[in-house]
Amino acid sequence: MEGAPGVFDIIGPVMVGPSSSHTAGAVRLGRMTRAILGDTPKKATIGLHGSYARTFLGHGTDRAIAAGLLGFDTDDERIRDALSIAKAQGIQLEFSLIDLGEVHPNSALITAEDAGQNAVTVLGSSVGGGEVVIREIDGFDVEITGHYPTLLVLHTDRPGVVAAVTSLLAKHSINIASMRVSRRRKGETALMVIEVDQSLPADLVTAVQSLHDVVSVRNISAF
Repeated sequence: MEGAPGVFDIIGPVMVGPSSSHTAGAVRLGRMTRAILGDTPKKATIGLHGSYARTFLGHGTDRAIAAGLLGFDTDDERIRDALSIAKAQGIQLEFSLIDLGEVHPNSALITAEDAGQNAVTVLGSSVGGGEVVIREIDGFDVEITGHYPTLLVLHTDRPGVVAAVTSLLAKHSINIASMRVSRRRKGETALMVIEVDQSLPADLVTAVQSLHDVVSVRNISAF
């Protein structure tokens, strides 16, 4: 029946922890931040907002985000020990309570840095049932749920770049599910976020990276 809830809506995700929003969703926020960074972080600062800030100790939100940054899934028994595992691996994690203003109450601002000092700052929200939305990447407005393979293309804001990327996708018979381009100022840098229906082959990602005016490319698998 149209509009009826699905099985996932009724029982929620397979998970370790007391709360789908505060535990499973927090794991996914950490995993997506790791994927956007492209590596296991060597250090991360995590600002917890709203109900995350008020109840993170009881719900294990700090352990859940740490687990996601380590690459664990929502049903991994190691989530309970994620903080000590991160410490044993030499990963520095710092948690704080912050006010992000008018955003979803289950939100976190995560800045992660890898061993090569590449860094990314991600603002994400856990919106219920283990579902998450990434709302900002390095100050660029985005909307990423992790349900689709996603191509992130940082590029110079010039005519023809979007057309060149989408032409390559078409040549590889990749269907675009959604697309958004965000920029801070005209003519500077912009972030192209393309959700697609199929996995992206490595040669396509390499071809996009080689395009003129493309600064960096990140291929994120569906979660």
